[in-house]
Amino acid sequence: MMIAQYPEETEARAARVCVGIATRGRPGQLAAMLANLAAQTLSPHAIMVCCTEPRDVGDVAADPSITLIYREPGLARQRNAILEAMPSDTDYVVFFDDDFYPDPRWLETVTEVFTSEPDIACITGYVIADGILGPGLSPEDALARIAAHDPSGNRRIEENESPYGCNMAFRRTAIAGLRFDERLVLYGWLEDRDFGALVAQRGGRRVKIGKAYGVHLGTKGGRVSGRKIGYSQVMNPVYLHRKSTMTTRQAIEQIGRNVMTNLVKSARPEPYVDRRGRLLGNLIAALDLLRLRLTPERAASL
Repeated sequence: MMIAQYPEETEARAARVCVGIATRGRPGQLAAMLANLAAQTLSPHAIMVCCTEPRDVGDVAADPSITLIYREPGLARQRNAILEAMPSDTDYVVFFDDDFYPDPRWLETVTEVFTSEPDIACITGYVIADGILGPGLSPEDALARIAAHDPSGNRRIEENESPYGCNMAFRRTAIAGLRFDERLVLYGWLEDRDFGALVAQRGGRRVKIGKAYGVHLGTKGGRVSGRKIGYSQVMNPVYLHRKSTMTTRQAIEQIGRNVMTNLVKSARPEPYVDRRGRLLGNLIAALDLLRLRLTPERAASL
């Protein structure tokens, strides 16, 4: 495979980083995340927030440093709106979730790696705590964990790592013309893996670096129903397999892990996860696939 090479930053100007955040229905969380983002040692060249309506952003709308974009709901659709509207002189585009708290040096660290290794197309940071795996974390928890974390023990670069949507960065020239798949509706489920696979098909390196770290709060408010997620858990991997952005083994493992977890935990579900709804969504997707219906967008109507 030919390895892509991208032009290094010249010393004539600093690298220009565009931070993109897709959000819906969590104005307080968004405001807190943006307040934390202001502590970055490298200031973004642009901060673009894509929402669905004014009440998604609340008082953030009055901040002159934020560019607001309005688009119909859907993570992939909203991220595409950011890609289409970002400044043309952007060097690197970073996607953060509205509940991700990066270490203050996150942008600086990622920019340094991009600049020093011109064949890297995609960088994912190291999530030291992920509230999506439990009931969620508070901003205070996130800040305390970041302050206590010692990055000196994790300076390695892990190769061929699929990006994790809560904190991922791309070299603009490496993703020119690429878009997130809008058939992956609502929360997107695996849209980051799909997009990363498209980058890899172009020959760009995808890496995960330990020096850029943060905490994903995993805030539960604003997320979609269990039935919708459960449908995507089965349908989306099959769809990506048909697109050749997931291997057969990856798709089988992904589906098997999701279905087994929902099945085992549905007897005594966690209070913050609709396991039975997810299991029902898994079943509906399986029946659609038996009928030869490859319809990831159906999740939106369940």
